[in-house]
Parts: sequence; C-alpha cells; structure tokens
Amino acid sequence: MDAPPLAYRLRKGVRCFLPPDSKPVLILDFPLRAVALQQCWRPLLERMTTTEFVSIQALRSAVPNMPYVKTETFLEHLVRKALCDCQGIPVMTDYPQISIIIPVRNRAKDLTQCLRSLSDLRYPAQRMEIIVVDDASCDGSLQAAAQFPVKTIAVKTHRQVSYCRNLASRQAKGEILAFIDSDCVADPLWLKELIPAFRDPTVGAVGGMVDSYFEDQALDRYEKVKSSLQVSTWHKRSSDQERFFYVPSCNLLIRRCLFLELGGFCEDLHVGEDVDLCWRVENHGLAVDYRPVGKVYHKHRNRLWPFCRRRFQYGTSEPMLQQRHPDRAKRILLPMAEFLFWVLAGASAWLSCLPLFYLAAATLLFQICRCAYRVRNRGIPIPRMAIAGAVIRSFLALFYHLCLFVSRYYLVACVSLWPLAPAVSAGAMTMHILAGIVQFHIRHPRLNPFSFLALFSLDQIAYQLGVWWGCVRRLFFKPLRPMLAFKLNPLKLAKKDTAS
Repeated sequence: MDAPPLAYRLRKGVRCFLPPDSKPVLILDFPLRAVALQQCWRPLLERMTTTEFVSIQALRSAVPNMPYVKTETFLEHLVRKALCDCQGIPVMTDYPQISIIIPVRNRAKDLTQCLRSLSDLRYPAQRMEIIVVDDASCDGSLQAAAQFPVKTIAVKTHRQVSYCRNLASRQAKGEILAFIDSDCVADPLWLKELIPAFRDPTVGAVGGMVDSYFEDQALDRYEKVKSSLQVSTWHKRSSDQERFFYVPSCNLLIRRCLFLELGGFCEDLHVGEDVDLCWRVENHGLAVDYRPVGKVYHKHRNRLWPFCRRRFQYGTSEPMLQQRHPDRAKRILLPMAEFLFWVLAGASAWLSCLPLFYLAAATLLFQICRCAYRVRNRGIPIPRMAIAGAVIRSFLALFYHLCLFVSRYYLVACVSLWPLAPAVSAGAMTMHILAGIVQFHIRHPRLNPFSFLALFSLDQIAYQLGVWWGCVRRLFFKPLRPMLAFKLNPLKLAKKDTAS
C-alpha cells in the first residue's frame, strides 16, 4: 500500500500569529523563536491552524496564484526549520534511473532477505538496477545473489566495503546511486520517499531513517532508540552550523556524477568512510539532506561484546576524520549568560558562598527580562511565563550538553582519578548519570531506567576508549580538546527571519 498524498501541518509547539495589518508570524516555544513570513502566505497559514494534516492540494488552493513548485519549496523550508511536519509522497511524473549497490561478505542468508525486500519496492522496475558485489565470500553469498534478477560482481580477494561500492559505482548505469548493506531490509517505499529530495539541485546526497530489525532483547530496544546509525526523527540538512552532520552509508543516495567526481568512498578508511564522503559533498558546495522516512531495517550487533567492539571502532574514526578535515574542528558553543550562570552557581556550591548564588540568580533573572523586553518590543504575543520557561530550559540545556560531552569523552579518565581527585570523579559520574536520565526521557525506550543506563554507560565507555586509542596511536589529540566558542545572543528570540 502506497503512502498517503503529500500533506503538512504545524509542528507541535508552534503557534501561528496572524495580526490583521502585519506579516504572519510562526512562534516556536523551544528554542524560543519567531519567524516572520511574507504576507502572500497568509491564506495558506490560515488553512494550517488545524492540528490535522492538510493536503498539498488544499494548501495550493489557498494561494492559487503561486506556482506549485514555489508552494512546495516554501513548505519544505518550514519543515527544515522545524516549524512543520510532513507526511506522504509528492507526485512525480518522471522517476530517475537508480542503481542499488549492495556489498556483501559471508552473509548469504541476510543477502537473500535484503534482495527479497528490494523485489517488493514500489519503484518502477524499468528505472532500477541492482548490483551485488561479493567481497571474496566463502559461504555461497554469490550463489544466493544469482537467484535474483541482479547484476553480480565477484571480487577474488577481500578488499573491504568501500572498494566494493566504488567498483560497482563505476559500472552502474543509474544517475542516482543508492547504497544499502546486505544486513539491511528495505521498506517498500524506501526509494519513493527519498528520491523527491533530488528535485532540489542544491542537494547532492540524501539519507533516510535506519531502524532496528530486532526488537526482542534489551540491547535491541536500546539500539532502536540509540543506534549510531539513527540520525534524527526530524528532517535535517547540512549547514555551516551542522559541521559534523552526515548520513550513514547503509541508507545513502547520491548523484552518480558527483560521487565519481569526488572519487567515491575513501578506500583507506574501514570505518567513518560515510562521514568522510558526506563532508566532501558539503565541501563541494552541495547539501546532504536527511529525511526521517525512506526506512531500512538494520540487523545490528545484538550481543554485548560485538556491540561494544563496534562502538569502539566508531570511536577510533574521530582522530582520522579530524586529521583529514581540519576545518571541522570540534567546538563547544557557550552562550554567555548561561555559561556565566553555571560558573557562578558552581563556584557558589564549591565555596559555600551565598553572594555568588545571588549573582547567578540575578543572571538568570536578567536574561528573562531581556528576552521579555525583546518580545514586547516586537509586538509578538508570547506570555511571560512561556518566555521564562524557554529561558530556563536554555540554561538547563547548556548544562545537559556539557554533561553529555563529559560522559562521551572523559568519563573513564575522570573516574580513574578517584584516588587523586575523588571530587572530580564524583562530579563526572554525576554528570554521566544526569545525561543518561535525560536521554532516557528524550528517547522513550522500552526499557526500565536501570537497564537503559547500564547500556548507555557501556556505549559511552566503549566509544570514548576508541577515541582515546585512536588519538594515542596517531599522537593527535584535537578530538579531546574542543574549541570553546562564546555567543553573546544565544536565543533566536523574536528574530524576524523571512521565508520566501
């Protein structure tokens, strides 16, 4: 069954302010932001005041003088700004030729399931070819592929996955390359939901959601919400602010001409090769788009030792990638008011100094008053309590991200200092536990809090050991020494961005 027609609605937490003689404004509760839109979109926004999805046809009828492409582009703009939700598939009359590339090594059974799922794709069969590259398997993977109408390429000696993908790409006929792994199963709408992204000529590559194939064990349920292959539940796109953004290669579509021009995947990298490719696409001046649709189901490692080993391997890729891309140095953004508050609050607790506590409280109160003044000055109807709540959440968000950073990179190092600095170790453990509790409430796993925190701890420890090991091997420690960037105006509060 195909997906419903394309439809949009305002995202939960977004309100539409329609003053009679001024531009319409969309207000996002958190992070607190107001986006002013052109007057011509007012009739369309009036149709979207309902909580239900509104079809693209109904929205087009509200602005009949606007070209279809411009209307859809405007709505996609709102989706990328996290102001709208989207469902369904846009109508396409001409589907591009696609080459689906699957590298495989000793996964005959998984490959059979993967190819079976591809045979059920809701995509024009005459516009699709499937290429299986066998990386010197000895379990009959090549024979399994031969049972399906696919092109097979046999590599006689083990050459790793990047070599196999590049080899197939040079022989592919499609204008779009679609990469999927042999241990993945594709949703029938996989391609139909992702291909429309390429109607935007500024998009070079697009990725879709990677979901968990297994759901029975506790580790399966953890991976379902905390997999390293899961990008987001929201539409995202690379930008100057998203310097570390990428999409995983097990669900990656890219223009073939661009892929060949960039030289394909780096064959020297056996982990992190998808990150490297996405960053090179961005450096080339094109966007990498992610859509929380176009789903594939990944058969992750669902035993503890393979799970930890894989997280360790992911960690070792950080030093390699930062050496290859020195312009993408890690930064920690520190909004000035929030940073000052936590410095004062921490010093107050450490020194038992009440005046410092009063200064911290004054910093918070000043930021609330400052934001309330900016809102009132622009005539935007946001209640004072909503403003205060958004400011407090921004202060808590900074502390949470600092906790997450310590948990991700310094937990083992800090805990190992217990005999010398027990306060530092206790602080790091507290920050780690707080980060895990917040993650539990954000992710909503089907696990009890203790099981989630135990697996979260293994995840963080294995990854950071990989980072430290990679840094020591390369004598390159920049991944552990992020740049600190201070920001004077952290909130995009009442900022009148104009969406065309």
